[in-house]
Amino acid sequence: MIPQGVLLYGPPAAGKDTVTLMLTAVDPRIQLFPRLKSGKGRSDGYRLVDDARIDSLAEAGQIAWENRRYGSRYAVDTPALVKAATDHVPVVHLGQVEAVGAIEAAAPEVRWTVVQLWCPREVAAGRLTKRNPADAAERLAAWDATERLPTADLTLDTSTVLPVDAAREIVSVLGW
Repeated sequence: MIPQGVLLYGPPAAGKDTVTLMLTAVDPRIQLFPRLKSGKGRSDGYRLVDDARIDSLAEAGQIAWENRRYGSRYAVDTPALVKAATDHVPVVHLGQVEAVGAIEAAAPEVRWTVVQLWCPREVAAGRLTKRNPADAAERLAAWDATERLPTADLTLDTSTVLPVDAAREIVSVLGW
């Protein structure tokens, strides 16, 4: 059987965390792929490492995608991603158009389903303010900088689709 994965793309506050939780609830074979993170801030959903570890993996050609945002460094390490795809269906959170192609190229043995989550800016602003008013402006600036994906297997507006319904639609696209 060909391993499968989900690339969940969208700006901050589009609902990536919420939809991922629902995906896992709908089908436990689907699990968040915790990206590597070096830096400050939130630790849930990440594998915390230092910059030296990311540098070492990058020098070995094992980083599929890396970006910096919010004073932190984030990376997707290919060996862990491919291993995850053999164990379950990993969900990788992304926010840069280039990241989608980079992940697909780094792990071509995985059948990737690309899902774009979006919501209106004012909805995102409200969610960000409710979540953490202290960093809402910085995250809204990241929302503004996030481009729409020119192609996706599925695009969902999380201001009009309930998280559980979004999860069911994604599972349907996976073909189960």
